[in-house]
Amino acid sequence: MTSPRHDRFHGRVARDADCTVPGCREAGEFRAPLRHHISQDGPPAYRWLCLDHVRQFNAGYDFFAGMTDDQIYAAQSPMAGWESETRAFRAAGSADLPPRWADFKDPMDALGGRFRERMDEARREAADPRFSREEHRALKLLQLDGSADRSTLRRRYAELLRQYHPDRNGGDRRFEKRLTEVMDAYQLVKKSRAFA
Repeated sequence: MTSPRHDRFHGRVARDADCTVPGCREAGEFRAPLRHHISQDGPPAYRWLCLDHVRQFNAGYDFFAGMTDDQIYAAQSPMAGWESETRAFRAAGSADLPPRWADFKDPMDALGGRFRERMDEARREAADPRFSREEHRALKLLQLDGSADRSTLRRRYAELLRQYHPDRNGGDRRFEKRLTEVMDAYQLVKKSRAFA
């Protein structure tokens, strides 16, 4: 039994060797494990089959073979695989160990510079406990630092309103989102303890 040869099949590897099924002279271009069940010791040994024999092999595959009813039910659950626990978050101020790949060479400081910039920002935020993280972000959006007083905050807010309001820039509505962000940031910072 042979099938017409198609040019494109997923998993086909062009090889000159024959199918490993005894007596078959077709090209063995599809890899299949020797057994249906995967070993716990790593990937199983493979054999090479022709298209017809790999179809027969796949038709006889049963994922649930050898499982109990409870194991089958657990494998079919929509939550299967999500039952493992995740790593707990560390307390503020502590840091994870660097990843295993952290010893790579970065001659242009492309990755390290970006990380260092974020760490410097986090240190500045931690040095000024008067503001929460959201308030620090709002101050950054308003282009202010923690030393600004209430009148400086109002002045900066008025400047940004004039800059982004459609009535002040010829009806251009491209900056409406930015205007909303500035207004929200001002409301947040204005209510902070540092400006009370």
